[in-house]
Amino acid sequence: MTKVLYLYGGWPGHTPYAMADWARDLFKELDFDVEETQDIFRLDADLTGYDLIVLGWNNAVTTEDLSDAQEQRLLDAVATGTGVAAWHGAGAAFRASLKYHFLLGGDFIEHPAGEAYPQPYTVTITDAEHPVTAGVSDFKVASEQYYMHVNPNNHVLAETRFTGEHLPWLEGHTSPVAWVREWGQGRVFYHSIGHTPDDLADANVRRLTKQGLAYAARRPA
Repeated sequence: MTKVLYLYGGWPGHTPYAMADWARDLFKELDFDVEETQDIFRLDADLTGYDLIVLGWNNAVTTEDLSDAQEQRLLDAVATGTGVAAWHGAGAAFRASLKYHFLLGGDFIEHPAGEAYPQPYTVTITDAEHPVTAGVSDFKVASEQYYMHVNPNNHVLAETRFTGEHLPWLEGHTSPVAWVREWGQGRVFYHSIGHTPDDLADANVRRLTKQGLAYAARRPA
């Protein structure tokens, strides 16, 4: 059985506890053996015994960051085969932890609509042949349309296009929404959807996330 550490909490504006209810349903469907924690200091321990670490941590407007030891524990675990899966606020967490964002593959920069929430936008699948996107169609969400700075070596699975309504110079520009990447022997999956549980209700979002969790988990020896 896949052994999972699920870290969630942080800034309440991203409703991490409501999100946890949604995530638990996916874990159950995947038959994961999940250890939950809301204690960031759990990352001080050896993490190599987990097959997957799921990051539901949000601290975009707080000063918390990973210590050097926590950051290294996480990186070392993934390098030896532990997977990482995360969404939305995890891309804005631990702002000063550069290697964390190197591992994750991206960094939240802005949602141009600002307080004009929810912001309707379309997510376009760019690699329909990948296991994470199998059966996932293009879909619309009404959420925070994240503009991300991303690692050019990510394998991008989905993207969104900006209208320029709020920042005219972004007219027609795209930003990745979902990607996978590798770190040593481990796999990483991230998507930027999920400001509130309503954003995750779409069947395509659910399928994308569920398949991303399964993909990122440690591969059998």
